[in-house]
Amino acid sequence: MKKIISILGVLVVGFLIWYLVIKPYDYLVSFKVKANAGTINQSLKLWSGSLENKSSIEQEDLNHLIQKINVNDSTCIYSWKICSLNDSMSQVKVYIKDINYSFQNKISTPFGTTDFEKRTKNTVTDFFEKLNEHLQRIKITVEGKNETQSTYCAYISMKGLQIEKAKGMMNNYSFLNSVLFGNGVKSAGKPFVEVTHWNMENDSIYYNFCFPIIKSDSLPKHEGIKYKEYQGEKALKAIYNGNYITSDRAWYELLDHAKRENIEVDKTPVEVFYSNPNYGGNELLWKAEIYMPIKE
Repeated sequence: MKKIISILGVLVVGFLIWYLVIKPYDYLVSFKVKANAGTINQSLKLWSGSLENKSSIEQEDLNHLIQKINVNDSTCIYSWKICSLNDSMSQVKVYIKDINYSFQNKISTPFGTTDFEKRTKNTVTDFFEKLNEHLQRIKITVEGKNETQSTYCAYISMKGLQIEKAKGMMNNYSFLNSVLFGNGVKSAGKPFVEVTHWNMENDSIYYNFCFPIIKSDSLPKHEGIKYKEYQGEKALKAIYNGNYITSDRAWYELLDHAKRENIEVDKTPVEVFYSNPNYGGNELLWKAEIYMPIKE
């Protein structure tokens, strides 16, 4: 009996040392959502930047992000871990630690609902609700292997964050339209974006905003506007419906599809736009074809 009591005592002391000293977080919140890691990742960054409390977020990789939130005299660290459960479902685990009051939280949490626990649940719930609102405003349909169409085009080269792509297009749409078609150039298709470089670590891209046109010997010359033959290529295709600001959600969907099907792709997506955002309307009716080139 003494031996059993001694073993139990060691286990209890060991658990207390782990719980109060070694355990790296004070509280854990988890939820499941019908979205891929990329969509959750981008939505989390956007939400973090919108918080009234001073917040910053850093990405370790696509599935792991560290967020710092300052509340009154506390600094809380939210460690977000995104795990894929199947083709359409992900689980998100959030490990929260209050740097200033970690020890007090660990002692008080098991004995009742604390202000720290309430605040933590409310914060994660707020993101969960914002994420679901976003998911209701977009639709992505992966169609599989296809190819982009070759065309001659006029284009403007730009760079910036993924979230700034649509703004860059809108800022240059009227300019391209007036210079080209105001000088008698004939259109040969829908405008499209050709991403030439995508840095997934800092969400930055280099891209060309292109207008397909009929090639001629009298194309207008203007600083910033270039002309070239765009060569079509084999690619994975998806249809995206929603605001073009977040059309990159389809990029991640295509990357996931490529991984599941063991298809090697170049992370240089192409987007073909069928709707003019300047006309407004129901964003779910906006359509874009999204392509992820397949490596030959």
